[in-house]
Amino acid sequence: MKKVKLIEIAHGRSGDKGNGSNVGIIARHPEIYPFLKKVLTEERVKEHMKHICKGKVERFEMENIGALNFILNESLGGGGTVSLKLDAQGKTHASTLLRMDLDVPDELLKLI
Repeated sequence: MKKVKLIEIAHGRSGDKGNGSNVGIIARHPEIYPFLKKVLTEERVKEHMKHICKGKVERFEMENIGALNFILNESLGGGGTVSLKLDAQGKTHASTLLRMDLDVPDELLKLI
């Protein structure tokens, strides 16, 4: 096992959905996806993003593309047109999540 940032084994993209942000995390290799499903729980993402996300975190699995989609409810201060937040559309939220530390098995790190 080695401690690495999520960005080492996945990439991401984010944007806005009203007052919530939408964060997609995509495994860099198909064999990494089951590991991501196991460790990237709604609770873990909520803990990592608690300074941004004031509401519930919802997770959706996209098996066909090896991705997880998270909705961070109440994370945009009302949404893009009314928020005073610097990132009122959540464009940086994927970058924030990709900085999460994970203990990753060595055999998965060899795939990337």
